[in-house]
Amino acid sequence: MAELELVAACAMGLEAIVARELKELGYAEQTVENGRVVFRGDELAVARTNLWLRTADRILVRMGQFTATTFDELFEGVKALGWAGWIPEDAQFPVEGRSHKSQLSSVPACQGIVKKAVVESLKQVYGTSWFAETGPRYTIEVSLLNDVATLTLDTTGPSLHKRGYRKLVTEAPLKETLAAALVLLSRWSPQRPLYDPFCGSGTIPIEAALIGWNIAPGLRREFAAEAWDRLPPELWDDARDEAYDAVRDDVPLDIAGSDIDSAAIDVAVAAAKAAGLARELRFRVEPVAAAKPRGDYGALITNPPYGERLGDQREAERALRELGQLLQQLPTWSAFVISPARQLEHYMGRKSDKNRKLFNGRIETHFHQFFGPLPPRT
Repeated sequence: MAELELVAACAMGLEAIVARELKELGYAEQTVENGRVVFRGDELAVARTNLWLRTADRILVRMGQFTATTFDELFEGVKALGWAGWIPEDAQFPVEGRSHKSQLSSVPACQGIVKKAVVESLKQVYGTSWFAETGPRYTIEVSLLNDVATLTLDTTGPSLHKRGYRKLVTEAPLKETLAAALVLLSRWSPQRPLYDPFCGSGTIPIEAALIGWNIAPGLRREFAAEAWDRLPPELWDDARDEAYDAVRDDVPLDIAGSDIDSAAIDVAVAAAKAAGLARELRFRVEPVAAAKPRGDYGALITNPPYGERLGDQREAERALRELGQLLQQLPTWSAFVISPARQLEHYMGRKSDKNRKLFNGRIETHFHQFFGPLPPRT
């Protein structure tokens, strides 16, 4: 297998978590950049990272990077890359693009130049003047930043947050990748209870259960690169076999969620069932004021409603006040709350021990961490 330069793209603020996940998978040679982690790996790494990464959005093959301040430079730079090593003669190869702080600022024009350059490159290898584009899809992206063009191939297809267990959605759902990040940042372990009093469609409890049982989040879906000649089916079979062997479904879990919205709970129950976790998770319709998490030394991880997201500021403030009252009734618990509310600490009745800036979609939020006592050593 060849060594490849790969990119795990992610939301801003999650880069360090993605880097940690990659190291745990054995990919320690990496560079952390804004919104991405660049790492080295072979073809099997493409399959393994698509299956295993909980907080990344997609896995890209970096084909090349060069300075391009003119369309001629962009064309020649793209044409010189080894496209035929990946793209077969019958492939579809649409081009997507982005440009920021670069002289080549017209994204449609850049996309057109890249398409023409790839066609010219493939013509030289395949000896044809026309490509039917009826085969597997190889999405090319040209990204221009400060006049540096980066060309990648998208191995993932639909974003990695689409795990395959979510058939229905609720209003303002939390992305699965962000929910997993919250659980990983909390350093929760399956030996402790976990409760989400604003669980909505159940994303945080479900992602926690996947983590607790060491279930690869991509096991229930397919990826664009599964149709690629360069990544044959047996390679994906090996990666999936490894993932199935790693499942620890004999670990007891104490994970629950509640929400005042009965329709959201219906969605949560259906999603848990689709994820194979229906027996492990408890969901109930209940306002936060009535929530009674069971057990000691638990982790309360939640994404409470807020005005920007759901449109009612007064209701959002009441929810935060009731959340603070709930935490006061749980002296041994720790709480981890993502919110844009500037007065969150006021409602919680204490300053957070740690907080981290994260983006929920385009909304800037802070992930506040309120630490409780550690469980006694046994």
